[in-house]
Amino acid sequence: MIPKRQFERTCVFLKPDTVQRSLIGEIVNRLERTGLKLIALKMVNADEKRLVEHYGKPDDWYLEKGTKRIRLMQEAGKTVDPNKLPIEYGKDIIRGVVRYMQSSPMIAMVWEGNQAVAVVKKLVGSTDPTASDVGTIRGDYQLDSYALSDAEERGIRNLIHCSDHPDEAAREISIWFSPEDLHDYRHINEAILVDVNFDGTTE
Repeated sequence: MIPKRQFERTCVFLKPDTVQRSLIGEIVNRLERTGLKLIALKMVNADEKRLVEHYGKPDDWYLEKGTKRIRLMQEAGKTVDPNKLPIEYGKDIIRGVVRYMQSSPMIAMVWEGNQAVAVVKKLVGSTDPTASDVGTIRGDYQLDSYALSDAEERGIRNLIHCSDHPDEAAREISIWFSPEDLHDYRHINEAILVDVNFDGTTE
């Protein structure tokens, strides 16, 4: 029996731009090749309530981002509404992400395996296209940029979401999946990690 305590779970979304660009199979294939086990997958028309719960931030985050957005707007010569608080400019960022995530169905998945969160984060790459290495999903396929998305005042279209750490993964999974959605089955890649001689004898 495989000792489950060794394995993490991570939550992954293939975002609307992945669906629209017909990259679902390509990206799932790349995730499979890491050796992680897919334990849940479904197509979702995301509702606003769950998206806000998923992407929502504390007020200090909104204030920081809103203050930065105002500064960038001023530097670009754009009009800043004097009656709009910085925190509301920060909330506009998440509002833009929510609108984007509702523009098309997305694919929601859960992957399980040894250090699943770190493995997927490395494969996905940075959210900044200029910092995403060649060979990562975003580095190889991303068309958008922060410069363009900021100019259009919308969320960046960066193909994929993955959890930042195991605790965050658990929270995200609970938003999008019921316990019945998560499949428990034996996968050969798990045996490779703990089966000494590939004969059923575990370490």
